[in-house]
Amino acid sequence: MIRTKPHERFSQVLSLTASATSAFAYAAGDPNPVHHDALYAATTRFGRLLASGPQTAAHLMGLTAAHFSKRGAMLGLEFSFWFRRPVYADETITLEWLVVAAKHNPRLNGDVIDLHGRIRKKTGETAVGAKGRVLVTEAY
Repeated sequence: MIRTKPHERFSQVLSLTASATSAFAYAAGDPNPVHHDALYAATTRFGRLLASGPQTAAHLMGLTAAHFSKRGAMLGLEFSFWFRRPVYADETITLEWLVVAAKHNPRLNGDVIDLHGRIRKKTGETAVGAKGRVLVTEAY
């Protein structure tokens, strides 16, 4: 059933907004004022509002679901993230994934796909690095 091959890439450009970033952080239970209070954020080392780590990670994981769900039933198996640079609440970012391995797993009745991902800033710098593993099957 393998429909995914190593070296396949997929990406999405995403423009964040301060209001959506604040709403996400509150919904995730994160009251840190660096996500909600522009005056406070201006006094920090970052100088302005930040997107939360859970938000940036969720966007990356969501992109895998959007991409692989077109091919079958997709389940996330594991993800890890490295937060290297701030992602600002009003920034346009690029979410990127690269398939590094795809192997059929008869026990799971599907394909296990290993991924490397990142969030790139407009400058080209990596803000968030990621690894992921997903399962794509015919049905849940």
